[in-house]
Amino acid sequence: MTDPTYERQIAALVRAYQKAIKAILGELDRLDIAYLSRANSAAALIEVTKILTELNKESAQWVSDNIPIAAREGVLTTLVSLDVKDATKVAAFNKINREMVKAAVADTQADLLAVTKNVERRVRTAVRQVTAESMRANLAKGVNGRKTISRDILDGLRKKLGDSVNSGIVDAAGRRWKPEVYVEMVTRTKLAETHREAAMNEAIGRGALYARISRHGATDACQLWEGRIIKLTPDAPGDYPYIGDLPRRQIFHPRCRHTITPIRDPANAF
Repeated sequence: MTDPTYERQIAALVRAYQKAIKAILGELDRLDIAYLSRANSAAALIEVTKILTELNKESAQWVSDNIPIAAREGVLTTLVSLDVKDATKVAAFNKINREMVKAAVADTQADLLAVTKNVERRVRTAVRQVTAESMRANLAKGVNGRKTISRDILDGLRKKLGDSVNSGIVDAAGRRWKPEVYVEMVTRTKLAETHREAAMNEAIGRGALYARISRHGATDACQLWEGRIIKLTPDAPGDYPYIGDLPRRQIFHPRCRHTITPIRDPANAF
């Protein structure tokens, strides 16, 4: 079987986020920053909320559709690798995989919802700050004898609005991500994890306690693990590393494309 990549599905979701971000930026660009009122900013925020609400619905449906697909393909990978007859007809979820899929759907939907909540919070904060600064600048221009707010101030306020959308996610390491880039990373990682876990659960349920890590000609730290035999349970016989102990900085890291192929007897795996 070919290794799962889910490029088309991920690209469709990323486009949805790109479209929403573009729409939000359009709403912010329409704001007349030079004469910004609280009423105008409130109206813009209502539109932003509508955009993100629709995006949440679309992303939730995407997760409900695609996480089970990844799990099913993981099960099928195991059935084919173990030479199960009529594999495509028996690729149903066992109990542990049914529970895993439910958890994966819930986790992924929560991750994506956190993205839109973060964007909405940052946009709301920026709009409020820019509104207040615009109003203060309009007060000050009379004191200074000016008729308009300076271009530098307007450019700075406009940039603050744009930055609130384009750098909407800050991870645990303090790195800033564009929302659509973060979504691509999260979904690619979750689909790969789901495929891997489903394959592993099905394998263990059928008495296969080992697997081989795929080969892709990796040039990063993953190359240290390509083609290696691993245990799927820590107490399986043999001097093989257990999948739960593998260093995540080297293999099965975020965006990692490596998969596992379950096997029954590691001695006959080559």
